[in-house]
Amino acid sequence: MSKQDKEMTLVGHLQELRVRLMWTIGYFVVTLIIGFMLSDYLVRYFKNSPAAENIVWNVFGFTDSIRVYLQFTFLIAFALTLPFILFQVWRFVAPGLTKTEQRATAWFIPIAFLLFIVGVSFAYFIIFPMIIQFLSQISDQLQVEETYGISQYFGFMFNIIIPFGLLFELPVIVVFLTRIGVVQPKLLTKFRKIAYLLLVTIAAMITPPELVTNILVSIPLILLYEFSIWLSRIVYIRRQKKLASEELLDKETETEQEKE
Repeated sequence: MSKQDKEMTLVGHLQELRVRLMWTIGYFVVTLIIGFMLSDYLVRYFKNSPAAENIVWNVFGFTDSIRVYLQFTFLIAFALTLPFILFQVWRFVAPGLTKTEQRATAWFIPIAFLLFIVGVSFAYFIIFPMIIQFLSQISDQLQVEETYGISQYFGFMFNIIIPFGLLFELPVIVVFLTRIGVVQPKLLTKFRKIAYLLLVTIAAMITPPELVTNILVSIPLILLYEFSIWLSRIVYIRRQKKLASEELLDKETETEQEKE
């Protein structure tokens, strides 16, 4: 391929990337409208949830109320846009994959969205109540009255559940990168200790400074990483067998052509 052809190919890829970014932004704007329409319902639902049923709500600033609606609007918009973003990423890399690889990687989109929902649900229904209970116990020990600002409460909640939703994407990302040959299980195993340290640090950042809670949050994250390594090994072995089979088939074809 000549230098001019490579430049044209690069320009074509950048143009395609620009188009897909524009489509994604447009889709996100539409989901923002949907999110704003649904935000009032979700605010009421979360205010009446078991974790918040005993809370007396307050606002400490003129913009706190609208900030809550905007927080939910962006969360809904992001959740609805995530499958579209994954689809656009897949379409961008699909031309570089074989037909079989394209079919094999297409299922990552619904699985990734499902894992995001599972991560958010796990954080909200299990981790978040534990953290709220721990903080309430600290307040009781100090004999102080709890007064929550609605914006601060939901901001704190989002800081916990959204990272969990994104971290639960790890198995899909690892499998996808292994499938296209970017990541190998040996690399994931080699950097296991570094990954553990990073995951424990993330757990410490999104939870109160309390050892038991940090451990309870770190354990599922570490299990996710180990699960990702296990999936990567399976995908890597299958990929190597497929490549070996294709290489053998090419050699047999070349041999037949030489005989002719």
